[in-house]
Amino acid sequence: MSALSDTLASLVDVPSVTGNEGRLCTVVAERLLPIFTMQGVQRLGNSLVVGQQTGRPLVSLFGHLDTVPEQQNAGSRIEEGRMYGLGTSDMKAGLAVMIHLLEDDAVRAGDYDVVGVFYDKEEGPADENGLEEVLDRAPWLGDSVLAVVLEPTDLALELGCNGVINAEVVFRGHAAHSARPWLGENAVTKAGEWLAGMHERDPELVRIGGLEYREVFSVTTASGGIANNVIPSVFTVNVNHRFPPIYDLETAEVRLREVAAAADEIVIRDRAPAGKIPETNPHLDRLEQSLRARRAAKQAWTDVARLTERGIPAVNYGPGEVAQAHQATESVALANLDAAYEALRRFLT
Repeated sequence: MSALSDTLASLVDVPSVTGNEGRLCTVVAERLLPIFTMQGVQRLGNSLVVGQQTGRPLVSLFGHLDTVPEQQNAGSRIEEGRMYGLGTSDMKAGLAVMIHLLEDDAVRAGDYDVVGVFYDKEEGPADENGLEEVLDRAPWLGDSVLAVVLEPTDLALELGCNGVINAEVVFRGHAAHSARPWLGENAVTKAGEWLAGMHERDPELVRIGGLEYREVFSVTTASGGIANNVIPSVFTVNVNHRFPPIYDLETAEVRLREVAAAADEIVIRDRAPAGKIPETNPHLDRLEQSLRARRAAKQAWTDVARLTERGIPAVNYGPGEVAQAHQATESVALANLDAAYEALRRFLT
């Protein structure tokens, strides 16, 4: 295995499901401390900021330490040029590339001050994301001329990102004995026509600056009923709305409420803004030339949104594979690690 592959295996073999990132945070800190010393490695809970400002333009690299829950896929193994295991693509491959860039003498001596941010709780609720605390406690990161979030992109340069809203959509009926359903109103079947419409609903294509985003409304969970012989009085589904950067949170919420207007109640449970597309940024232009990668829109939500909300120009670029994220058979092509490392090294040196 290459050094990058060794590093990835060591990261994958340390479990770090959301809320349990402490051990992995320590592993990364102990590896980088000999290079950066205590002054250059700041631990904030179970997050790390590695590097310092010296007066050169600041480029920050971001990656989350946590993974989704295990699906009998803990631990790393290699087969036919791919590494399998929880977090390989999302996003420990990106973390491995970050570590090697921070360890590279040429990168540290290059044109930029390069800082790595390893943070916790990205895969959980948006309001618990550890990056928020990092940005609050290390406000100097706001000086970044460019931020690169190493989420899975299949080595594409992905700009912006869709925003996301999760809402409980509630249909109400009236309970009754299932032998006499005419005495009640079935909340589940009341939702049937609306659910059928959601099943047939197509994504809406939105073009922004030559990039194609898709606005989608998806029913992701459903619950209702209390017993086999009781007509259900309440039926609740979660609607997950992914919206492109042309909409702010308020407009996106209005659009979701219009889509779910047939329901009796709509409760917004979680929301995060879309990521803005950087404009007129010479560092982004230089990055694009160095990567030699295709431009694309980011369909999923990433912390590019959180960064651009704070005025930090940010993009997505990483070695992970989008289709592998959250899969029980998650894996990554090991060649992607070397490609991402060399491309980012060209930019940073």
